[in-house]
Amino acid sequence: MLDILRNAKNPVSGTALAEALAVSRQVVVQDIALLRAGKQEIISTCKGYIMQKNSPCQRIFKVNHTDEQMEEELNLYVDFGGKIEDEFVYHKVYDVIRVEMGLKSRRDVKEYIEKLKSGISKSLKDVTSGYHYHTVTADSEEVLDQIQEELQKRGFLAELRDYEPIDFWKEDSV
Repeated sequence: MLDILRNAKNPVSGTALAEALAVSRQVVVQDIALLRAGKQEIISTCKGYIMQKNSPCQRIFKVNHTDEQMEEELNLYVDFGGKIEDEFVYHKVYDVIRVEMGLKSRRDVKEYIEKLKSGISKSLKDVTSGYHYHTVTADSEEVLDQIQEELQKRGFLAELRDYEPIDFWKEDSV
């Protein structure tokens, strides 16, 4: 379904999707809802469904830093024009633990840091000795390349471990 929508130049009706996939129109409606819940940018129009063409590029970075470096690391993403969508950890026992962040400015970062400093909660990175991941979106792959290069320069990028399930930096993994 995603391939059909991504390659379509015009909206594709629910009926056309149902016929192409040999399913009922109700299945199409349910699958569209699931895809949207998975953050796919699918727009409903009076003529059918279409993927939002200007969806940002996305990359997952594995990083490690101290509490004192957290604000520097988060500001790095937003200063280059990235949006920090989430933070997650891969835990050997609990598997993936993820939280939404939605940080897109220094102001957002400052508010996030202040909440952590208030002592109410701690960052997910604390459950895995500082190692954690961020899903970052940007308007172009070039911006994500710049972010990755700067993370590397500042020593924030972390190597993947044997027990981690996937190499997030490979193009076909995201």
